[in-house]
Amino acid sequence: MSDSIILIPTYNEKENIENIIRYVFSLPKDFNILIIDDNSPDGTASIVKGLQTEFADRLFILEREGKLGLGTAYITGFKWAIEHKYDYIFEMDADFSHNPDDLIRLYDACAKNGADVAIGSRYISGVNVVNWPMGRVLMSYFASKYVRFVLGVKIADTTAGFKCYRRQVLETIELDKIQFKGYAFQIEMKFTAYKCGFNVVEVPIIFTNRVLGVSKMNSSIFGEAVFGVIQLKWQSFFRKYPKKA
Repeated sequence: MSDSIILIPTYNEKENIENIIRYVFSLPKDFNILIIDDNSPDGTASIVKGLQTEFADRLFILEREGKLGLGTAYITGFKWAIEHKYDYIFEMDADFSHNPDDLIRLYDACAKNGADVAIGSRYISGVNVVNWPMGRVLMSYFASKYVRFVLGVKIADTTAGFKCYRRQVLETIELDKIQFKGYAFQIEMKFTAYKCGFNVVEVPIIFTNRVLGVSKMNSSIFGEAVFGVIQLKWQSFFRKYPKKA
């Protein structure tokens, strides 16, 4: 059994899902994959289940009743991965915006170089984003600057969704207390790991906007991130965070 599981939440990713699965399984490192599908009407789950006959011991799927949010999808996946005793647990998008080759670099940051959380960072070495409209690049970049200022965390890419966690992090940070579902979820997870005393590092990546399928980003998700940051900071004054063992 692999020591690593990649969690990929999906909603209408039929154009990408088989290609991303095959790419990951072609890598020199042995990764397993867990798909968390939110009842995609385009048949994404059926494609995954068809591939399970080929990758029976490496590919898994959880099917949910509907579109319940990115954060709850990952929390569901985290609990499954903890239960199955994976040592390294990854977040990755299905649409090739995250280069699967970088999985090995994130793994090495944790398994070989002592990180507890490794973030695939778009902003640690300049702005490394391809094919995004300039307005979205600026919005994302300055959102991360804003989050860093308000929360006081030394993380350049606070909204990044490409990450590797050691299992101990996810066992420690009280997953049932994570409250946000959209992009603020990514901020909350990093901030909580930071407050618990874990070693959070950034690994530079190049983020490429999806070619196939439809983006899930919208203004309400962005608004949750903006106002959620203030809420997180306020709550942190009163919350006692569990500490890294």
